[in-house]
Amino acid sequence: MQSFMINKNQQANGDHEVHNATTGCIHMPNVENQVDLGYHASCKEAVAKAKQQWPSNKIDGCFYCCLACHTS
Repeated sequence: MQSFMINKNQQANGDHEVHNATTGCIHMPNVENQVDLGYHASCKEAVAKAKQQWPSNKIDGCFYCCLACHTS
């Protein structure tokens, strides 16, 4: 299981990016802009949880640390 977080600030394209906090990422937001998503077996589970919590937001995996979940 790995720990994931989401950036509460949206990117220029409107996405809120999910990051893998266990492996780390050079593109992780500042701590004050991170929302913990908990531990998940994959980024797909973490993205699904984020979409469930914030259904009106565009949510995507980070290209650098959650490539399998990056769609835009």
